[in-house]
Amino acid sequence: MNPVPWGGLADRIGRQSTATVWDTVRDLNSLTSAEEIQRWTQRGPTGLLALAGETEGQGRRPPQHDEAAAVVEVVRRLVAVTVCDVMPALITGVWRTLHTAQAPVIVARASTDSIRHSLRLLAHLRAAGYGPVADRAVLAVSATSPRIAREVRAVLKQARSAVPTIVSIPFDVGLSVPEPIDVRRLRKQTRHALVHLAEQVLLRCIAPVAGGRPA
Repeated sequence: MNPVPWGGLADRIGRQSTATVWDTVRDLNSLTSAEEIQRWTQRGPTGLLALAGETEGQGRRPPQHDEAAAVVEVVRRLVAVTVCDVMPALITGVWRTLHTAQAPVIVARASTDSIRHSLRLLAHLRAAGYGPVADRAVLAVSATSPRIAREVRAVLKQARSAVPTIVSIPFDVGLSVPEPIDVRRLRKQTRHALVHLAEQVLLRCIAPVAGGRPA
């Protein structure tokens, strides 16, 4: 739901139509069933239904955060599990989205700067009163090269004392290109890591957020 005509999700899912999440913002009042939502979704190689963003501006005004949040609330009432791909947590609107997530996943590159940035984010969340969000967060660290530098391993070791759950995603060429991802074609180690990540998310969804379904 990035308010820009790009973001990468459409490339990772693959498009079967021109429908986008901006259509759901426009037709929010008509989203009264899962079937209505599926009118605007794209189906990924493994069956994931995604509300992808625009690939070109098409002259339409991007949705504002409150409009996107309203779509999320409607979708959460109509489907079993909602996965939100949000922008970097630089604005309070994204923090509010994280606050309502049963399984917040923070993604970092396997670099010292990226991991430390994620740790600072968790520290800021706790300082701002979002301690429960930080406590149930999962940190997914994705390798960008076959070899992990020694200093990165050292920072990861430090991070394990501050983050409840860290899942390391090994380098995989299948994750490094902007093409639809079929996890069945990834390396065995990568598949195992992604299953572990999914397990951690589902464990946190066993007890849904009060008043809503897991997100």
